[in-house]
Amino acid sequence: MFFLIFKLFYVITLFIGGDIISNIFTKFFFILFILVLFVSIFFTPIIKGENISDFLENGEILYVNPNGFVWPIPGYTRISSPFGKRNSPTAGASSYHYGCDIPAPQGTKLIAIADGEITFLNFLGAGGYTLTLSFENYKVSYCHIDPNFLVSVGDFVKQGQVIALVGPKYVYGVPGNFYKDENGNPTNGATTGSHLHIGFRINNQYQNPMNFF
Repeated sequence: MFFLIFKLFYVITLFIGGDIISNIFTKFFFILFILVLFVSIFFTPIIKGENISDFLENGEILYVNPNGFVWPIPGYTRISSPFGKRNSPTAGASSYHYGCDIPAPQGTKLIAIADGEITFLNFLGAGGYTLTLSFENYKVSYCHIDPNFLVSVGDFVKQGQVIALVGPKYVYGVPGNFYKDENGNPTNGATTGSHLHIGFRINNQYQNPMNFF
């Protein structure tokens, strides 16, 4: 469309104004084209929501998918253990996986997939240190997070906001933690290494998280 308008103006100026006017219009539309191209590349909004400056400053891009969610752990997309039946990876782990595991180094930022309220934040058995983000009829659990919490129960958070960090494999001094590795070291729930376990419940029924991403 832009080039059709340019061509039309160029033909009109040739017809009514000669070479001088046509050269002016040519230069004007060339400059306008460069400006439009520059703005479209560097300044087009890429996400709705707020509090995403940390990621944008680090050059990471967050995309809102057609379901209205952002990926919970930008930069890490490999699924090491999908939703459904599986062989238990460690003692105490279920043979049916009620979420998806995404490996990432300890300290990796975890973000809110949508606006919502923090409704649970504590140690939760096999899930280790766990955060639950609730909105509408969804409850989204982030498991095996860092015990140095960044938010509190009752906080309302925005989509893209950093709400937790990937936790360590080992945690010490947690009352009631019966999960240990082969050497007897206490682990952050049923885990073999640092990762995010994300679980989706809709009306308290577990769903495959990948159905929403």
